[in-house]
Amino acid sequence: MNFVTKVTSALILSMGLANAAIYDVDASHTNVGFTVKHMMITNVNGNFATYDANIDFDPATKTFKTFSATVETNSINTGIEKRDDHLRSEDFFASEKFPKMTFEMTSYKADGDDGEMKGNLTIRGITKPVTLKVEDIGTIKDFKNQNRVGFSLKGKINRMDYDLKWNKALELGGVAVAEEVKITVEVEAVEK
Repeated sequence: MNFVTKVTSALILSMGLANAAIYDVDASHTNVGFTVKHMMITNVNGNFATYDANIDFDPATKTFKTFSATVETNSINTGIEKRDDHLRSEDFFASEKFPKMTFEMTSYKADGDDGEMKGNLTIRGITKPVTLKVEDIGTIKDFKNQNRVGFSLKGKINRMDYDLKWNKALELGGVAVAEEVKITVEVEAVEK
């Protein structure tokens, strides 16, 4: 690599790092959601009400430098209290023993307004690699002249990988709760 190429590469890299900024999640415009098939015929949706994330994002390149999140398992909400209590129990999240699940990004590949985020998801003390599609990254200055970013995270996991194993067989075949869980997170965040 010649001297001019080295200097140009160093300048581009330093400019990219200079544009990166830390963002705080705007909880009133964010949803940490999931969907799972019930009785083999319909989807049940739910979300988590309490979470936090560390986001280091470069709006110029629409690239995440770091992304990590913590979700309180006790804050699960499917709209039915009895079901939510069951999900907090030892059969699923064991919220007393494992109050938090976490995600830590390991790499990010940008593709315009979309991208692919790889990382490690930990549930019930079990860590597995996951891939999340990042869609519709948008940036804007708000009414207070603050920089905002919005995007969607989508992926899926097999709940059995995380010891979320409770199920019941159906009389005519199949099970009460599918193994695949779809993750859909809508994020809006404000630059610090």
